[in-house]
Amino acid sequence: MKLGDVFPNETVTTTQGEMKLHEYWADGWGIFFTHPADYTPVCTTELSMVQKMIPEFTKRNVKMIALSCNEVSDHAGWCEDIKAFGKLSEVSYPIIEDPGRDLAVKFGMLDPDEKDAAGLPLTARAVFIVGPDKKLKLSILYPATTGRNFDELLRVVDSLQLTAYKKVATPANWNKGGDCMVLPSVKGEEAATLFPQMRIENVPSGKEYMRFTPDPSA
Repeated sequence: MKLGDVFPNETVTTTQGEMKLHEYWADGWGIFFTHPADYTPVCTTELSMVQKMIPEFTKRNVKMIALSCNEVSDHAGWCEDIKAFGKLSEVSYPIIEDPGRDLAVKFGMLDPDEKDAAGLPLTARAVFIVGPDKKLKLSILYPATTGRNFDELLRVVDSLQLTAYKKVATPANWNKGGDCMVLPSVKGEEAATLFPQMRIENVPSGKEYMRFTPDPSA
């Protein structure tokens, strides 16, 4: 699946019943993130952290949905461990069952270097961010042994949402509220009108392409 492709509107069975992905995300943003298996240590820390960060994702109109290669009945028991570990009252987002690894294979989420007890490749830690138009905006694939940084996913969502509506790009290590860069396609008078506080950093080439502006959403 490539950036810009429509994310498949799969019908999935979850801890909150059967649903179609597009209907679940409705007119908002979605994050689909996968896990190798239930009752695994790194996954437990991740799902716990996501629950703690749900208010931040909700502020950004993002709905989370997870996938793990076990059945819903396993997920239910695992959620009790997740809640206990994170000192949580609930796991409020759905977790998809995929015991046959059908979705894991379809989305290319297998890690050939890490095997389960049966010798089968583990599901990698995939992250897909889907926009309101149901198109894939970002994908990241982590090996099964590396836990994700969900603060980074919030940062990425902030950038995706800003650049979807404003003619800017976000530079290295950008965080919400930081200076942005004016898109090269924005020329002359349009740039001056849209970004009256634009500044140009001088570079040896003399080319005026390093154009910065305050975060237009701030």
